[in-house]
Amino acid sequence: MVKINGQDCDKAGISVAEYLAAENYNVNHIVVEYNLTIIPKEQYDRTILKDGDEVEIVSFMGGGC
Repeated sequence: MVKINGQDCDKAGISVAEYLAAENYNVNHIVVEYNLTIIPKEQYDRTILKDGDEVEIVSFMGGGC
């Protein structure tokens, strides 16, 4: 199991890029933290999710005064 945003997911064996595409994330508006390290967008397709990994996906929000 891979923990993604605090939830256990059966996503081991796919790349971060594949996961993001399947979940319809816009990679221009997010940052991915993989095992406590922010990974560059260029590494999304080379980063393969493994059992025990922890991933946090943070979306940017606009707003303010």
